[in-house]
Amino acid sequence: MPEPTVVTATGTVVAADYFQSYSVVGLLVVVGVLFVAVAFGAGRLLRPVVPTPEKLLTYECGVDPVGEGWAHTQVRYYVYAFLYVIFAVDSIFLFPWATVFAAPGYGASTLVEMFIFLGFLAVGLLYAYKKGVLTWT
Repeated sequence: MPEPTVVTATGTVVAADYFQSYSVVGLLVVVGVLFVAVAFGAGRLLRPVVPTPEKLLTYECGVDPVGEGWAHTQVRYYVYAFLYVIFAVDSIFLFPWATVFAAPGYGASTLVEMFIFLGFLAVGLLYAYKKGVLTWT
């Protein structure tokens, strides 16, 4: 029986050659999983297991734990952190845009795309402002 083939614009490609590249990726995944499993197994076998009362205490910067384990945390700190991450990650898209914008023939379309992108960011910032997230009290 002949091997199945995939016909492309440049010619005929045997399907076995096509899937060979995926077998390399699969082999790499298997080697990675085995590496992690061996590392964890070796750590479990080689570490000393001597539980003492001192080791079982909660450790907080060298200070003995006092009181309950539950502490109140202001949610607004997390909200500021999320907003920072959102706008910091989105600002990363400005650098590749600047390189494409400088290329000939891409000026108008990339400019429109960037204003659409900045519009989404502005709507998110306006939403956060309207919800009162940006007020520090």
